[in-house]
Amino acid sequence: MSEYQAFVVELSGNVAHVQINRPEKINAMNAAFWTEIIDIFQWIDETDAVRAVVLSGAGKHFSSGIDLMMLASIANDFGKDVGRNARLLRRKILELQASFNAVDTCRKPVLAAIQGYCIGGAIDLISACDMRYAAEDAQFSIKEIDIGMAADVGTLQRLPRIIGDGMLRELAYTGRQFGAEEARSIGLVNRVFADQQSLLAGVMDLAQQIAAKSPIAVTGTKAMISYMRDHTVNDGLEYVATWNSAMLQSNDLRVAIAAHMSKQKPEFVD
Repeated sequence: MSEYQAFVVELSGNVAHVQINRPEKINAMNAAFWTEIIDIFQWIDETDAVRAVVLSGAGKHFSSGIDLMMLASIANDFGKDVGRNARLLRRKILELQASFNAVDTCRKPVLAAIQGYCIGGAIDLISACDMRYAAEDAQFSIKEIDIGMAADVGTLQRLPRIIGDGMLRELAYTGRQFGAEEARSIGLVNRVFADQQSLLAGVMDLAQQIAAKSPIAVTGTKAMISYMRDHTVNDGLEYVATWNSAMLQSNDLRVAIAAHMSKQKPEFVD
């Protein structure tokens, strides 16, 4: 693991804890954030010892979204030619999208632990995670509408599949702030914890439970669920049949069955 400017990454057992580490800036997403998150999730994807990921924010808040100073620096690169400005902006937006695509396409489950502010680009980030959990003080907002733009890094594409089309439209059109209990009621978060300490402990425990399962089975399950976002039921059934024709030959299946029959806890290799 490398040293990062915007993150701290720790490996505990088979769980990687990826923490946004700019608490003095409310964990705003600066230039280093967008490049480092790709490197981090590439390492996670390639490291067999990592079986699950917890994503959190240091300090009182998860993240206030994209650093406005970074947006201002992009605007400083504009020239007089509208077409070339558009080309520059499109390239930059695609680069930012790639950062959260790295989270979404990671083969390991990613669990977000959210406290305090989760605003703007932070919603894009948690939308790319597998599951989301919140402390009671969490505050959410799809804030882009209030700065005169449409969210463009994944919220509008991923969130309808999580909270439904109508609710996504309400939140995206109004930009209104909502709390942890409403987030739970609409399905944005799975569970609400009393405070940040219990949140992180609870999410780490869930991640450890996942990490104790067969990594072959977990990877396959995530791949099948992700595949179904863009395919029919029949497509999905065909794909899982092909996938399992290989994966069911893994020794993990025999280990799991033997452990179940002997009422022992199975131990799976990386």
